[in-house]
Amino acid sequence: MKRLFVLPGMAAVLLLGGCLPSIGPDKEEVIQENEEQVEETVMIPDVQIKDTYYKTLLPLKKSASRGLVVSNIHTKYDIGEAEEGLLRLSAQHFDPKNYFLQEGQYIDATTARAWLARSSTNKAGLNPPEAEGEDAEEKPIYLAHIIEQNYLTLTEDKKVRLSGVSIGLALNSVHYDKSGKEIEIKDPELEKQGIAMADQIVSRLRAKEGFQDIPIVIGLFKQEKKNAIVPGTYFATAFADKGKSSASGWKEVNERYVLLPAPADIDNYREINTNFSNFKQDIDNYFPSFVNVIGKGFFKDNRMQSLSIHIPIQFFGKSEVIGFTQFLTDHIKKYFPNIDVEVSITSVNGPEALIVKEAEDDEPFVHIYGY
Repeated sequence: MKRLFVLPGMAAVLLLGGCLPSIGPDKEEVIQENEEQVEETVMIPDVQIKDTYYKTLLPLKKSASRGLVVSNIHTKYDIGEAEEGLLRLSAQHFDPKNYFLQEGQYIDATTARAWLARSSTNKAGLNPPEAEGEDAEEKPIYLAHIIEQNYLTLTEDKKVRLSGVSIGLALNSVHYDKSGKEIEIKDPELEKQGIAMADQIVSRLRAKEGFQDIPIVIGLFKQEKKNAIVPGTYFATAFADKGKSSASGWKEVNERYVLLPAPADIDNYREINTNFSNFKQDIDNYFPSFVNVIGKGFFKDNRMQSLSIHIPIQFFGKSEVIGFTQFLTDHIKKYFPNIDVEVSITSVNGPEALIVKEAEDDEPFVHIYGY
């Protein structure tokens, strides 16, 4: 771990040589100054698990608007994907080899609440005003939440500074009116509203001190209904380069999560659907009436990237768990040889086993809990 002393702000100066006492090998001290001159210790891990993962500054700083996510995003699946999907979009502009990740620190809870409000309630609100009159049709709330991520770099003159910001706009695919009625929001309208809001947010960020030359990534996220068991996904992205007051170059993001087995009439998923159905059938033949198999596939550009499978079981003997896990491991290699697969086996007692196979690996990683 690299150990650094930091004062909050946008730049940090690395003190070299004998300026400060040694604190051990592979550690550095950095002083980051701001108007308050408050000192804190920050560490950068030496280990990067995968090239696609960002190193994160430690100790972790929670997002300034973290407390709003649970109340604003409908499901736990959307909460996770809104952040993970934004990481994927950010990696196209901020290389994980050169950037460090920190949760958003510049849109605080007060600001986020104001931006998420209806414009009739708060003049900074990005959502449409409330309908007027008893017979007026209620206007949907389009923007549900704002996700912010900060990306920092260590510069040639040994300074750690904010070098990029990503903003995810979680948009409602369904509006629930005051009576609880579902009102579907069509994709073209959602995209139109999201782009308009993105431009306003970029303009507002540019007005902040120090943000004039910070590149900004924008992603539009379509969240699912309240009862959905698969997450929504990002459907559009754009980039506001240094000094630009609006995002440009909007591109479609072709990502989707599919619950397996999928409906038979979905052509794009026919092959994986057949493999998954055969996989499930083999399990049913081997352990009849004991297991349920739930699959969730992640597709990008109509090609499956990863598959997660959850299997709740009713076995109580450890030998049965071991035998079942060995059976699954063999069949994962048979049916899903070239994709990332994660299988979790659980019972009423909690996790029983985990199987993880990456696309490029011949053999999966297998762990049986309690051994």
